[in-house]
Amino acid sequence: MMNLIEIAKLSLQSKLKGRYVTNEHILPFLESLPQTFNLKIEGKSVLDKNIYSLKVGTGATKIYIWSQMHGNESTTTKAIIDFLAFLNSNADEAIQILEYFTLYIIPILNPDGAENYTRVNANQVDLNRDSVDLTQPESKILRKCFDEFAPDFAFNMHDQRTLFAAGNQNKPATISFLAPSYNKETEINEVRTIAMQIISEIYTEVSKYIPNQIGRFDDAFNLNCIGDCFTSLGVPTILFEAGHFQNDYTREETRKIVFVALLKSIFSIKDQTYSTQDIKNYFNLPENQKLINDILLKDINVKEGEIVKKMNLGIQYKEVLKSNEISFIPIFDNELIENHQFGHLEVDASDFEITKNVDICDLLNEMNLKRADNGVFDVKYLLKY
Repeated sequence: MMNLIEIAKLSLQSKLKGRYVTNEHILPFLESLPQTFNLKIEGKSVLDKNIYSLKVGTGATKIYIWSQMHGNESTTTKAIIDFLAFLNSNADEAIQILEYFTLYIIPILNPDGAENYTRVNANQVDLNRDSVDLTQPESKILRKCFDEFAPDFAFNMHDQRTLFAAGNQNKPATISFLAPSYNKETEINEVRTIAMQIISEIYTEVSKYIPNQIGRFDDAFNLNCIGDCFTSLGVPTILFEAGHFQNDYTREETRKIVFVALLKSIFSIKDQTYSTQDIKNYFNLPENQKLINDILLKDINVKEGEIVKKMNLGIQYKEVLKSNEISFIPIFDNELIENHQFGHLEVDASDFEITKNVDICDLLNEMNLKRADNGVFDVKYLLKY
């Protein structure tokens, strides 16, 4: 079996990097591809930006892939660009894919959200909650392409937040998957079974590189979500969620893992190896839990009036677009207030006393933490070491 992580490294398009990815960043690459990739403008966004697609391959089995329906979820778009570069190589595996499959790919469905680095589109609509009503031009384009292409499989590509752990452990969910439900009872039919089996194959491969860092999303049914909608229409659909890898806030390592998962899924379909998988393996994937702060201040003394309490305080980064780059602004996190278990960076803060209105950046600087240009703090000198 080919070494997928090595192929990922060789295929990586280094000019495309970071968290901020727009049409402007990917278009030079897309336009450099041969005509056989059939680059096309499918339509326009709310703000009249182009929504591009590619249709490549000559095979009978059809896979529909889209990314960045949430504009601030760009990691899978980077992996898709790397995947297109691989398909444009002379590698035997790439030739096999192009002969067996026809791939229909929309790299950025929400170009307005991508440019503004927002989850929603320019009308403040979450496109992943618009699969039934189809109120937005981007949603209509996604559905129109689906109906016309009539895919055999669908890959729904997203990012997830840094707070997700792969189960109840201090391990980030670097990548997560879901075989979406087709009804509110979350029953398992043939369509979902196929998606579960393919995910099981992916899990086996990806575990070689990031053991214990692969998660599974909750399968609660919502027909307005695109994966649930397409599954209900009889197409095995797989949700890919790119997450955090240790010290990788730009998600350059995660993009390689997404590439591996994408390539493995395609070869699993081509070689029909997924059919031997027991769906119990899918349910063995730990379900994602919100457990990990970006920074956890352990045993810090918090003063309220005359009372001082020793507690753990969680800090999450807020991602803010500044000068066409993403800055990470630390804020005290309320969502994890009852569950401050872990941190991507854990600091012994037992020598410090604060009030709740403390300036976080000043506090972290005082703790002798160093800060990268994008705002991410790292360990310079851990207290009591």
